[in-house]
Amino acid sequence: MEIKKIGVVGAGTMGHGIAQVAAQIGCEVVMRDIDQAFVDRGLKNIDKFLSKGVEKGKLDAAEKDAILGRIKGTTDLADLKDVDFVIEAVIEDLELKKKVFKELDELCRPEVILASNTSSMSLTEIAAATNRPDKVVGMHFFNPVPLMRLVEVIRAYFTSDETVQVTTDLAKKMGKVTVEVKKDSPGFIVNRIMIPHMIEAIKIVEEGIASIEDVDIAVKNGLNYPMGPFELMDLTGVDIAYFVTEYLYKELNKELKWVAPTLLKNMIKAGRLGRKTGGGWYDYSK
Repeated sequence: MEIKKIGVVGAGTMGHGIAQVAAQIGCEVVMRDIDQAFVDRGLKNIDKFLSKGVEKGKLDAAEKDAILGRIKGTTDLADLKDVDFVIEAVIEDLELKKKVFKELDELCRPEVILASNTSSMSLTEIAAATNRPDKVVGMHFFNPVPLMRLVEVIRAYFTSDETVQVTTDLAKKMGKVTVEVKKDSPGFIVNRIMIPHMIEAIKIVEEGIASIEDVDIAVKNGLNYPMGPFELMDLTGVDIAYFVTEYLYKELNKELKWVAPTLLKNMIKAGRLGRKTGGGWYDYSK
């Protein structure tokens, strides 16, 4: 089936980025969130990103307007009833994701694939909330979605080969590099590798071995990473790092290496969640 219309559930950092790249390949997009303020903010951020592209000469004003014209914002999930493919990008809350997938399963045509952008949670458990587990798949984008090239395509227990192929083809059409996660396992590939790095970085600061700034400088220049772990947490959300860490601890036999450092917990308590709140490991209030 040709995918002409894509539904995106969630208009936050990941959701609006996914909506943008879907619209850029010519698809009609319905981007839904629970509050009109969230929808408006998502559309504004897409406009802002595309405007920078116009300023840099990467696209012209007419192209920008055409992309924006293909994106419809809504607070009504029923507006996704006639889409050809759905990508869920709500917060990392398993019960909420299961609720959303149950509603999508009842709303969308039986042949429609339901993909989740979850960064670490069980696709098999999410799929169990539907009557189409063979058509549930992980489609994990990375932040910022328009710039980051990777998409992890994750199989749930019952995901069909056809579902994996359609999802992979769609991601490649969006200009992404894909990898297949053959077994539904917490953290998949990237977060399974990355979270221990973040935990150790926080412990180094906690123990007074080095400053946040110097840890980031060391990682960027010693390991040739484009961003340091603290810069990355601020970009993607300090709370997301915490939620993923807690989930991996629970799901991977409660091994000590997955225990969230006290400093990370205190950041959450202080509301220092990164760029989105004006401050995380670094201050962005200016």
